[in-house]
Amino acid sequence: MISVPRFDPSDSRRLTRVAVAIIERAVDGEYQVLFAQRPLGKAYAGYWEFPGGKIESGESVIEALIREIDEELGIQVRSAMLWRTERFSYEHAHVELNFCRSNEWSGEPHGREGQAFSWGSPIAISLAPLLPALHAPESGVLAGLAAIARNAADPSG
Repeated sequence: MISVPRFDPSDSRRLTRVAVAIIERAVDGEYQVLFAQRPLGKAYAGYWEFPGGKIESGESVIEALIREIDEELGIQVRSAMLWRTERFSYEHAHVELNFCRSNEWSGEPHGREGQAFSWGSPIAISLAPLLPALHAPESGVLAGLAAIARNAADPSG
């Protein structure tokens, strides 16, 4: 079993900044987000995550997100907003995950790195295994997305 990472403020390793995309759509009134499976040869290969990648020197979070999503999935993100930032200390890396939401995108996703992808509701995620950071007690990503989905299903509430 893989341990759930936690942020260690004393971690002296260089912080790897990552832009993470929450690509959103509505299908028959259901709020869905896009998940991607990590490709072979990468840490946590086979695990499901939200797509994205490292922020290069000189790039903003949104610039990196737009570049990475095009490179990975062939989707053109027209706009996105930073939603939340979380830090984790994995055994292999110290990371800052910058989660950005976008419902303004075009194109049909296709795994340019050979990875699988899947649309699903964050209320009932059937994909496994999910990247360990998403299960960390201090992560609010899945709970936050489930709340967004519930609000989308019941706009009066």
